[in-house]
Amino acid sequence: MQGKIIKALAGFYYVESQGDIYQTRARGNFRKKGHTPYVGDEVEFSAKEHSEGYILAIHKRKNSLVRPPIVNVDQVVVMISAREPDFNPNLLDRFLILLEHKKINPIIYLSKTDLLEDLADLKTVQKQYQEIGYHFIYHLEDLTPLLKDKITVFMGQTGVGKSTLLNTLAPDLKLETAEISDSLGRGRHTTRAVSLYKVCGGEMADTPGFSSLDYEITSSEDLNAAFPEFLKRSSACKFRSCTHTHEPDCAVKKALHAGQIWQSRYDNYLQFLSEIENRRETYKKTIKRK
Repeated sequence: MQGKIIKALAGFYYVESQGDIYQTRARGNFRKKGHTPYVGDEVEFSAKEHSEGYILAIHKRKNSLVRPPIVNVDQVVVMISAREPDFNPNLLDRFLILLEHKKINPIIYLSKTDLLEDLADLKTVQKQYQEIGYHFIYHLEDLTPLLKDKITVFMGQTGVGKSTLLNTLAPDLKLETAEISDSLGRGRHTTRAVSLYKVCGGEMADTPGFSSLDYEITSSEDLNAAFPEFLKRSSACKFRSCTHTHEPDCAVKKALHAGQIWQSRYDNYLQFLSEIENRRETYKKTIKRK
């Protein structure tokens, strides 16, 4: 039988096939080969009526996310709050470069805009990301048409309201939510498992919230490719391996000085590049000591 994993919990994989849901486990040979089924996997499985089934094969994936563990994603709604916690463009760009690296389409959704007294700064930020080519929205009615016929993942910092938004979209889900912790200034973790839900003509996944993000970009070339406004100009740089820092005739820096690239994005790029170089140096020292 053919189907798709829509939930993974405690070693069980729940596979949807032709409108029915089957509880399955993975065969032992998957563990021996180091292969793990994930939510979103298209699989072959066997299942007898009223008994536990087994996953027999996993089809090729078009992409994957480690955190959350989900595959074959069409798009990700990156939720970031305007207040409580305050808007964090550095964290937003960390999400975006991860998704660009994974070749997954991002949608930026700004929550809690009702807590802002002045929308002028919001409009400036919106313009910035729309100029790059991203969807940047903060009204529910602008989001729902984008979900049809797509597998959508919601991710973002804890406390931005992911589960609350999903409950608004589909009240029957009744996902657990929590208030912001006054002492910590961030939301309590509320989502326990990754599951796909049928909502707005598509499938959506809520994910565990987190306040930091480790990304998988390990070189300046990959980082350059993860900034779309850099990538489309970098071919005009004098040096093919230009890092857009100290090199002469850098097309990216020319665009920055001309106001065609936002300073905040360039500053975040420099920070991420420094982090990559520091990790590389730490790795070299570790290897040398061994």
